[in-house]
Amino acid sequence: MNSILLKKLPLYYTLGIILLTATLAYITTNYFDGKEKNKILELSESKNSCTYNIERMEGYPFIKPILFVDDLCEGDALAGMKKEITSLIENYKNYQGVISASVYIKEFNHNEWMAVNEEEKYEPGSLFKVPILIAYLKMNEEHPGVLDKELLFNQSFNIDKVVAYKSNSIQLGKAYKVRDLLKYMIVYSDNNATALLNNNLKSEVLLKLFKDLELELPNVSAKQYFFTTKQYSLFMRAIFNASYLSIDDSEYAAELLSKCQFNDGIRKGVPASIKMAHKFGESGTPSEKQLHESAIVYLENKPYLLTVMTKGKDNASLSKLISEISALVYKDQSNKSS
Repeated sequence: MNSILLKKLPLYYTLGIILLTATLAYITTNYFDGKEKNKILELSESKNSCTYNIERMEGYPFIKPILFVDDLCEGDALAGMKKEITSLIENYKNYQGVISASVYIKEFNHNEWMAVNEEEKYEPGSLFKVPILIAYLKMNEEHPGVLDKELLFNQSFNIDKVVAYKSNSIQLGKAYKVRDLLKYMIVYSDNNATALLNNNLKSEVLLKLFKDLELELPNVSAKQYFFTTKQYSLFMRAIFNASYLSIDDSEYAAELLSKCQFNDGIRKGVPASIKMAHKFGESGTPSEKQLHESAIVYLENKPYLLTVMTKGKDNASLSKLISEISALVYKDQSNKSS
């Protein structure tokens, strides 16, 4: 009898272990697999909830260079700053005579962006000088020597603009190299230099730039053209990414923009030690001023792009709003780890 039990006990013991192991394996597999499946599902839903848009340059037989890669959703990390900027704009609309204001931010390291009042369009004024700069540099790439060509400023231009922010201007009767005229146009925002350059610009090069960036083609003879902040920012992004011009020409354009002498907007919200490449523009009517600025701010190893466009009753309030928005963005970005 005892010998029979001794023979059977190991079998029962073995079966018990097998049963216990199977039970534990079932529970473990279902519990952890379920968690993993949920994680995979969450990641999948997260990736599918917001896709990327890739813009490529056309016109080449074998290649399609990448111009921009954009997440179609705004960055979560910029949501808090968006609330602050929106609140600031509303305050200026209620108490400072501001009619409207729009903001676009691109944080380059993580490719995140954010926009306020994204659909509003503005007349760019002198901001349009940046695409003219890009077009001339593209002309020089295609036909070296363009920048050294001399143009004679021998007649006054009928420039129908009342300019609040004046600086150096070219002198009537003098000849200037194109590269010097570009400096007057960008650094000093000189409208005479711009008009002289426009008279010698190949319109097809400018139109191709707009087409490549998937922007509405401008009527070169029209007095007005309109941008949203996000649309205009494409020009500054193309320079920063060196995705349209050569690396050397992109660097040249950014260096010129870094010497822009307008200091009443974004510059006021950023410490003087921080480099900036920027351009401002003013337009509108005597009863409705427009003041805009777009800047690449080289914050240590965390560069970002800020474009602000505004409408209001006076430039003093508009420039102050731009500087306060700039200060908010700088504070937010400088407080974040890279």
